[in-house]
Amino acid sequence: MLGLLCHDLASAQDKPRTGDALAGQRLYQAYCTRCHAVDENKIGPAHRGVYGRLAGSAPRYDYSTGLTYADFVWNARTLDLWLKDPSAMVPWQQMDFQVPDPQERAHLIAYLKTLR
Repeated sequence: MLGLLCHDLASAQDKPRTGDALAGQRLYQAYCTRCHAVDENKIGPAHRGVYGRLAGSAPRYDYSTGLTYADFVWNARTLDLWLKDPSAMVPWQQMDFQVPDPQERAHLIAYLKTLR
């Protein structure tokens, strides 16, 4: 399997945090909009509907090898691991941005969850 490294899910030490969607929206504008948009694909895929979606399955987006073969759903835990270190989670992916602060990740995830 080229996708998610299962042991990363099982061994993640950070406890899930509660995020604030409004704070997450501000962080999204600051961190994510260079490469992503809510409703259109840019350098990265559109984020509307990302929460609960199978990784590597956004419509009309040409994914990297790693995400093309990923077999997990975006949820609070997988998004947290992804934002913490995308390359550690999915080899051969192209996102080179990390969010080291666990509370900021929780805020971003809370915002992404609102984008239904």
